[in-house]
Amino acid sequence: MYQAERHALITDVLHTAGRVSVSGLSRRFDVTAETVRRDLDQLEAAGLLRRVHGGAVTADRTTVAESSIAVRQEQRSEAKDAIAHAAFRMLPPTFSGSIVLDAGTTTGRLAELLAEWTPVSESQTLTVITNSVPIAAVLHQSPHLELHLVGGRVRGITSAAVGTSTVDELSRIRPDIAFIGANGLSADFGLSTPDELEGAVKAAIVRGARRVVALVDSTKVGEEALFRFADLDHLDTLITDAALPADLDDALGLADVETVLA
Repeated sequence: MYQAERHALITDVLHTAGRVSVSGLSRRFDVTAETVRRDLDQLEAAGLLRRVHGGAVTADRTTVAESSIAVRQEQRSEAKDAIAHAAFRMLPPTFSGSIVLDAGTTTGRLAELLAEWTPVSESQTLTVITNSVPIAAVLHQSPHLELHLVGGRVRGITSAAVGTSTVDELSRIRPDIAFIGANGLSADFGLSTPDELEGAVKAAIVRGARRVVALVDSTKVGEEALFRFADLDHLDTLITDAALPADLDDALGLADVETVLA
């Protein structure tokens, strides 16, 4: 196969899958890994992809790339709904206590389910704490919930409160369960997000919670954003919508993290 043909096929695969590996392309084209690396270097120089460890991703995927909450709301709806329902089932009908909902679209789907929550006894209470303005808007009229909105400067792109006051407030609470999202989840880097202030808030949530449940759809798996906010062993449970790559599955097992496939 000529070099130009390989380049065309590599860009086609990237367009479809979003990521390619050196080892996978080497087997596919029956060429050496060194040949594939030269191909990727040339395609990166042409602005057609971006090299990462072990392969390449599309040129528009960077560690600081971040879509607005309005855009993300329309993406991967079925997967997010499935993950949210699995998370909701983790709260037994008799649950009484406090939870934190991190800002995000998947946690937002969980908030929609919680808005319909009703207690099974008069003594039962459910306190929901969040730094997300959209989540607070969903829950603020739910008569059976006690809602706490954590304050701070609101980032327009995520509609989430961030900053020193937000982190300070979260550091003074110890909720029973935290449901958190992430922009990236990988075996080597843990959970990550593109923004430093968002990362500080997420880290404070993880530190304070008695139990940490990550809601991460499969498009975030294997990704690494700029700022790590938690290691894998900070998690108790991961809920996702597709089978995990072997390296991440092994790493989660070593960290004693329960994996739930929604």
